[in-house]
Amino acid sequence: MKEELRQKLHSIAGSLEQEVINLRRHFHMNPELGCEEVETAKKIAEVLSGAGLQVREGVGGTGVVAVLKGSESGPTVGLRADMDALPIEDKKEVPYASRVEGKMHACGHDAHVAILMGTALLLSKIPLAGTVKFIFQPAEEGPGGAEPMIKDGVMEDPHVQAMYALHVDNRLETGRIGFGVGAVSANVDDVLIKILGRGGHAAAPHVTVDAIALSGQVIVALQNIISRTVKPQEPAVITLGRIQGGYRSNVIAPEVTLEGTLRTVSSELREELPRRIEKVIKGIVSAFDGDYEFNLLPGYPAVVNDKSLVEILQLTADELYGNDILCEITTPLMGGEDFSFFAQKVPGCFFRLGTRGGLETAYPGHNSYFDIDESALRIGMEIMAGLVFNYLARERNE
Repeated sequence: MKEELRQKLHSIAGSLEQEVINLRRHFHMNPELGCEEVETAKKIAEVLSGAGLQVREGVGGTGVVAVLKGSESGPTVGLRADMDALPIEDKKEVPYASRVEGKMHACGHDAHVAILMGTALLLSKIPLAGTVKFIFQPAEEGPGGAEPMIKDGVMEDPHVQAMYALHVDNRLETGRIGFGVGAVSANVDDVLIKILGRGGHAAAPHVTVDAIALSGQVIVALQNIISRTVKPQEPAVITLGRIQGGYRSNVIAPEVTLEGTLRTVSSELREELPRRIEKVIKGIVSAFDGDYEFNLLPGYPAVVNDKSLVEILQLTADELYGNDILCEITTPLMGGEDFSFFAQKVPGCFFRLGTRGGLETAYPGHNSYFDIDESALRIGMEIMAGLVFNYLARERNE
């Protein structure tokens, strides 16, 4: 990256910084859940169409796509931000706290949208040798918005050849860039288990099949699958997050429902673990004359970062801020992320932007007090814009 371009990116980003902060606060005050991002989409379309971008709304539901065509022809690179909030009460005492009861941006998607909008405004002021597609995706927190957007043609007309996305991260100090090569997130699948017994009076357990007692044994045994049948070097998680069953203290429950999540990194383990889970459940309940139902609902696959795109990220961060900004994440995080569907279609790179500036911005995602150091927004904007220039330059030279 030439020094003149580097200085121009810093200058334009600086002039846009307050506008991007204001956008982030607007979205933070007005959160919308997955598939409900109507006003969010409207605001994005209004701002970016006003800046001269070609904007399409209603992509895959409430998604928005803005296209910026450069002054010269060239490849097309996609940048993605997720838009949805969470059903969590905002307990922060700040002027921009959520105005919607029971809903808040507790995972930073408001920041992602603001950064991507700022990146679009920045790039619209500098000549490009190629095309940039800005993809604003609904429902990342569920039920998933990437697949519907892909089915609705978001990767075509023009064809996207590579994709980048970032995620704010309060585990990293403000401005640090967390990166990894290969798998950087987990496969995420939902587990639904129904333990079937035979109800009756609590004083006569011998003529019943106690579904709660069976469920207790199943819960403990499932954790042994991870600790005793999976290699310690192989990341895997089984978490049962919801249990429902029983009527009252003197009634033996005939049925218990368990709901949970299964997280893996390798595709082989993702395929094998459901069989082990069902084998354990069957063994326990059959030993006590019970029965069961087991269902696995496939969710998001793991995000697998393309090595060459990660190298461009490293180069860009070094050119803009120096190598010290980089932080390699050597083990995959076990969260789910449906950017993976984009990265299955074309080479992709998903990275982390540090947003922890002090105690008030140290709360983790999905917490009622979640907030970010807003000085990171400018850094995110500059990194995303720099990625575009370096990617397009590499493609022209190859």
